[in-house]
Amino acid sequence: MSCFEDADTEETLTCLQMTIYHPSQQQGAAVFQAIPLNNRKKLSSSEVIKFGRNPNICQYTFQDKQVSRVQFSLQLFKELDSSVLSFEIKNLSKRTSLLVDNRELGYLNKVDLPYRCMVRFGDYQFLLEKQDGESLEFFETQFFLSPRSLVQEVNWPVPEFSRLSSCSTQSTSPIEIDENEF
Repeated sequence: MSCFEDADTEETLTCLQMTIYHPSQQQGAAVFQAIPLNNRKKLSSSEVIKFGRNPNICQYTFQDKQVSRVQFSLQLFKELDSSVLSFEIKNLSKRTSLLVDNRELGYLNKVDLPYRCMVRFGDYQFLLEKQDGESLEFFETQFFLSPRSLVQEVNWPVPEFSRLSSCSTQSTSPIEIDENEF
């Protein structure tokens, strides 16, 4: 018998790919300098991944004082009677709401992530896409930097309560006119 025949079958790993964007990266700001880009990172399925600016607590940190010490977390889980691994996202910031596909999450709120979704807080944009795997022991993360706004590129709607609409005092919404008023 050869070593090849005795080798364990390699399982594929679930991978969460995250395409990230922040407008200050255009001016050379290094908000993502501590995030490993393009390479896959293997993690234990029991690990809770935290994002924020505190490197003592968070696996992925942002070099930005506008980000909370711990902004949000991602955790892997498996639904009852399912072999598919899923992720849930929890907002850990008391100051900033998290938007998941235009669904607002307040402090300590959590939601299951769909296969593809947009996550936003402040000026940060994340396009999260899950690739299923077979392993229950490990999963991977992979980050890509987008040169353009993901909201515009993917045509995600901007929520009504966005910073832009709350700063505007004048309404720019279309006015409905009856066709007889011309």
